Amino acid sequence: MKFLDQCKIFLASGAGGNGCLSFRREKYVEFGGPDGGNGGRGGHVYIEAVDNLNTLIDYRYQQHFKAQRGHHGMGRNRTGAKGEDIVLKVPVGTQIYDEQYEHLLADLTEVGQTVIMLEGGRGGLGNTAFKSSTNQAPRKTIPGGDAQEMWIWLRLKLLADVGLVGLPNAGKSTFLSAVSRAEPKIADYPFTTLTPQLGVVYVDGKEFVIADIPGLIAGAHEGHGLGTRFLGHIERCGVLLHLIDATGEDIVDAYKTVQEELCAYGSGLERKKQIIGLNKCDALDEELIAMLTEELQQVTEDPILPLSGVSGFGVEQVLRALWGEVEHFRDHEEKAARLSGGAGVPDDIYYDGDNSPATENTIENSEAVAANSDNDSDNDGHEDDIHTDRDQNWSPL
Repeated sequence: MKFLDQCKIFLASGAGGNGCLSFRREKYVEFGGPDGGNGGRGGHVYIEAVDNLNTLIDYRYQQHFKAQRGHHGMGRNRTGAKGEDIVLKVPVGTQIYDEQYEHLLADLTEVGQTVIMLEGGRGGLGNTAFKSSTNQAPRKTIPGGDAQEMWIWLRLKLLADVGLVGLPNAGKSTFLSAVSRAEPKIADYPFTTLTPQLGVVYVDGKEFVIADIPGLIAGAHEGHGLGTRFLGHIERCGVLLHLIDATGEDIVDAYKTVQEELCAYGSGLERKKQIIGLNKCDALDEELIAMLTEELQQVTEDPILPLSGVSGFGVEQVLRALWGEVEHFRDHEEKAARLSGGAGVPDDIYYDGDNSPATENTIENSEAVAANSDNDSDNDGHEDDIHTDRDQNWSPL
């Protein structure tokens, strides 16, 4: 299956059906009166996140989606049928942007999450709706509401716990194939990986997902190589595994190159917790491995672990270290979700590898504020009731 993580599509809801102008005409019925029915509403346009999808390839071959319009009203007070809704299914992790790609409209991060993009037009009113004691034969009708239409961008950001980064030929695909059942393309030339790959890893009875993206080179943020477009797939990761080819000429320069590209891309990637993996150590002796580790320790404080994806040397230790960071990240997300009332992690909170998140207002401060709020509500129960009712009646619509 081909991989597509970005596309532009056209959406149109259905127009509402028109109201009917009709009068009841039957033998022996002298004053039949108006009997024009109302029109049906137009179809809505929904987008739903579903499981078992990891690409937007379906929207490469069809870019226009239009819901059915509502049927017109008919005589005998018959209401027109409503237009059929359309539901577009996308992978979990899909973001929806406006036509200018400037504003985020929706972010679908959970299975079953659904958003209505366009509402169908309202059904028109038939002349029966306007009859009264002073207007017993109305000839007024209202047409159905207009359809709505828009262009949107769909962008897929894969949901993974760990992101693999590094220069081309650092052994990322080999590592992924060694720790999971994924079968990425492996060869001895640069840019073997052209699209992101996912693999499920099991260690000590636990499981997490690793995402492998194409390699980065100097100037990738300027469009060199495959660019930094695929870095979006690791924005949601809790920890990064930075693989460095230990047999390379300058491992310190290789480390700095990737770090510069992460900083140039932004979106908080440079603040994520990292584990440095010295790959291909099966070709080196212990003395040389220790020397290379010492060189890297002079430029980074992140943990450095030697490994070999081919022989399996050090792989278990790396996976256990990754799981420890993933577990901390998941705990932080759950705690942040509870503090925000289930609305997810706030934008100003990010996880930097410590037990507490790096944030403008730390979780500890949030807990203190929550405790003070509880004390205030205990002192004045009436005020608490007023705020509670206000929150319950509030609606984003």
